[in-house]
Amino acid sequence: MTEPYDLITMGRIGVDIYPLEIGVPLAQVETFGKFLGGSATNVAVAAARLGRRSAVISRTGRDPFGDYVHQALRDFGVDDRWVTPVDAYPTPVTFCEIFPPDDFPLYFYRRPKAPDLVIRPEELDQDAIRAARIFWITGTGLCEEPSRSATLAALEARTGSPAVGPTVFDLDWRPMFWGGEGGASKDGGASGAAAMATARPYYEAALRHATVAVGNVDEAEVATGVRDPKACAQALLDMGVELAVIKQGPKGVLAVHRDGRTAEVPPTPVEVVNGLGAGDSFGGALCHGLLAGWELEPMMRYANAAGAIVASRLACSSAMPTADEVDAFLADR
Repeated sequence: MTEPYDLITMGRIGVDIYPLEIGVPLAQVETFGKFLGGSATNVAVAAARLGRRSAVISRTGRDPFGDYVHQALRDFGVDDRWVTPVDAYPTPVTFCEIFPPDDFPLYFYRRPKAPDLVIRPEELDQDAIRAARIFWITGTGLCEEPSRSATLAALEARTGSPAVGPTVFDLDWRPMFWGGEGGASKDGGASGAAAMATARPYYEAALRHATVAVGNVDEAEVATGVRDPKACAQALLDMGVELAVIKQGPKGVLAVHRDGRTAEVPPTPVEVVNGLGAGDSFGGALCHGLLAGWELEPMMRYANAAGAIVASRLACSSAMPTADEVDAFLADR
């Protein structure tokens, strides 16, 4: 049998077309860079940069951007065997604007449907999913069929497997994916109680199979209906996870384990350039720490540092730090 992967992620993939000009409205930007993108993909890249054997389950269009995605994954050392083409839909692209320190509007082009939402249950390699040391899914994968059924089927494959490692649910809330209209959607465009109410039953179903939940306060509210970080963490534990990680931006991160261990870690200050990839870098570093068996507080500090490094850089996937870079960053502080 092939050696199990350290990490398999399942979810969004595409191409980030990011401006190379900071503080300039998108309508006025003249120069752009092309980068591998998609939250689940970035997490796999982040883990690979830290020396972990990772793979992605996703789909692209059968087009030049799809070819680029495969080449970029291979360049980063991420296995692309489960990234397959869809004839009917183009590979998604995402634009952003960069207004540091905290304004980074996103514009998703995923219509009429993103290929990563056409992952089908019968296509899954359930043996590899069961064997992975960590399996990672996202809230976006639950927003439409057949991806929703495939995501839940993958989670069920993990449930009850002997010696299985952590199953991580990245709460990953993008309200426009739960009812936004049009070919391009700006982050925050279709938010509200109705979108949360639509998503919550599916989040609850996924949480029954997860052992780790990670997200910011907005994302945790989708799953739990509460906003206070400690209440969010307790609600997630009550829903069945063993570890709840609540990211609080400038207030740091809260991690609470079912066994009573708690870590409240302050943020790592940096001069922010682009904060969009910080959470994915945090996720890859979290997986690295879980695989290494670290205690909560050093694991959260390490993940915070990895996120801060990416926030201080322009891109997302290509900005993911190596272990030496994270160690040096922490040593300097």
